[in-house]
Amino acid sequence: MSKLTTIGFDADDTLWQNQQFYDFTEIEFARLLADHGNHLEIAAKLLESQKRSLHLYGFGIKGFTLSMIDTAIEITNGQVPTKTIAHILELGRELTKHPVETLPHVQETLQALVGRYNIILITKGDLFDQERKLAASGLGDFFNAVEIVSDKKTDTYERIFARHGDSASQSMMIGNSLKSDVLPAIAAGAWGVYVPHEREWALENAEAPHGHARFHTLENLSQVPSLLASLA
Repeated sequence: MSKLTTIGFDADDTLWQNQQFYDFTEIEFARLLADHGNHLEIAAKLLESQKRSLHLYGFGIKGFTLSMIDTAIEITNGQVPTKTIAHILELGRELTKHPVETLPHVQETLQALVGRYNIILITKGDLFDQERKLAASGLGDFFNAVEIVSDKKTDTYERIFARHGDSASQSMMIGNSLKSDVLPAIAAGAWGVYVPHEREWALENAEAPHGHARFHTLENLSQVPSLLASLA
């Protein structure tokens, strides 16, 4: 077994709260367009818009806001009032103003790893928003490197772990998304550690690779040091 030298951490809903703010915004968006459907119907349309446009807009606030506008145009048959578009844009701006709420056990877990491993933050989404959240979190000094990427694929992890570590085979990725954090990291040759969050974006759903030698599930980040000790 290759010696572990590098640990990658996801950011949103692994180190700090994120999905809850999008969920709250979706509720406000559905209320805004309540004359054109119920919450479930509007949410389904919004999700379909996001699916269609991820390759154009990417992940994060800008893409989400544009998808809300696209959905409003669709469900009103192009008759959405200008004031409604303005309200949607304000909902998007509000997403950039939420305080950063770090999740339990983050600080002490990172502190326990400092000096023992290369610690990398690997996150996707809007560049400005991710930089804002990292700065506000107070966690920046824990990381040897920060990578803000447009998406997380197998070659993403191969490239990052080669650049900042000794290779994917000597690296681990920890996050709340099986689809983005775990499966592509394992495919690259790394360990993949799943730390579930109570809220999960529908487009991040995936099947867990149960039985894979490099897959682990933890209840929370406080269990990371014990896992690493068991792999040493």
